[in-house]
Amino acid sequence: MSLRARVVASAAAVLAVFILLTSLALERAFRDTAESSREERLLAQIFLLMAAAEAENDGLVFPDALAEARFSLPGSGLYARVFDMSNRLVWESESAMGIPEPSPMDLVPGQRRLEVRRSDDGADYLVEGFGVSWETGELPRHYVFTVAEDMAAFNEEVGRFRGSLAVWLGAMALLMLTALVLILAWGLAPLRRVSTEVAAIESGNQAKILGNYPSEIRALTDNLNGLLAHEQARQRRLDNALGDLAHSLKTPLAVIRGAIGDLAAGNETTLLVEEQLARMDNIVAHQLQRARTGGGQAAILSPPLQIRRIAERLIDSLSKVYRDKGVAVSLAIPEEIQLNGVEGDLMEMLGNLLDNAFKWCRSQVRILCSVEKGTLIIAIEDDGPGIPPQDAARLLGRGARADEAVPGHGIGLAMAREICEAYGGRLGVEGSTLGGARLCLRLPT
Repeated sequence: MSLRARVVASAAAVLAVFILLTSLALERAFRDTAESSREERLLAQIFLLMAAAEAENDGLVFPDALAEARFSLPGSGLYARVFDMSNRLVWESESAMGIPEPSPMDLVPGQRRLEVRRSDDGADYLVEGFGVSWETGELPRHYVFTVAEDMAAFNEEVGRFRGSLAVWLGAMALLMLTALVLILAWGLAPLRRVSTEVAAIESGNQAKILGNYPSEIRALTDNLNGLLAHEQARQRRLDNALGDLAHSLKTPLAVIRGAIGDLAAGNETTLLVEEQLARMDNIVAHQLQRARTGGGQAAILSPPLQIRRIAERLIDSLSKVYRDKGVAVSLAIPEEIQLNGVEGDLMEMLGNLLDNAFKWCRSQVRILCSVEKGTLIIAIEDDGPGIPPQDAARLLGRGARADEAVPGHGIGLAMAREICEAYGGRLGVEGSTLGGARLCLRLPT
């Protein structure tokens, strides 16, 4: 998962929890405020009823027309009842006709209580009760005034608030996530630029990171540039050392060859010196190649190589060396296939494998190249005697030869294998449809 996806997912989860808790808190606060407001309104209705009531010998008497018109309208949702000290109903409003009578509240004078009650028909009511001592006559009389309001309107109001809250909080969450995505796109832009520059370095289009980056990333880019400069300097020193070594060895070897030419032809000592000289030449070439590929990581920083062009150059040279055999070469390497690496490494691998194919073929050599699932496959086939499966591992080792009568020292395939492995690949030996051997280089792209 990318950094952006991680941050957005984490922020979305935190925001969802925050919005849920916020909505619950706001809804609770709204409900409490609404209940408090209704409680005050119901208490005010009780006071109005007390003001309208008149005491008589048989109890309290209320006028037909009350200040609150809903008390006179059946089913209005606002109901009033008065109970005496024996919990006997003394009076009820016309609106309460047919409404199940709630159980009376036991309240002493001056005491008030607010309750939510459910009637037998399943309706919920908000009931306010207030205890009153009516001092008329010789003995005071105690009453409990109750006013009830249907909670359907209250629940509807809370539901509308909840819906409105969900819409606004959802819109705010969407805006915040959109803003977060935009901020992340802006904040991570330097990392994307670094990635683009590193890709350009890998492709050989530039030598170092050139952009100006924030301080948090500048340490990374400076270290990368330092690593690139060190690697380039090391590569230059290595190339110079290889050139100097090759130049210094060239003259002594030429002198030895000249001295051998002065000896009698066919002399046993001459043959021995020629053999050892050829062996020294191969060993020096191998050690130089090993030094070059010892830091296989350098391939990542090398420019891409055109495999087909290098193969054509090698085929042209080998066709001249083996002109007497008249080898027919089939080349199937698409132009667009490339490999990041050192040109000498690729020439060494292909050169050894092609030389082996030209040496052992009867008349045909075929080169195939493709990319499959991130792996570059270069196959070189011939129509020669082939390599038995039981001998494949041995012939890839150092100094192993299939036929002692054929010139060579048995290190060509070993050199190709070691260079291939230095690049993280492997060299395999298979059977060819031409009848001979099929040597496959499998390299990571």
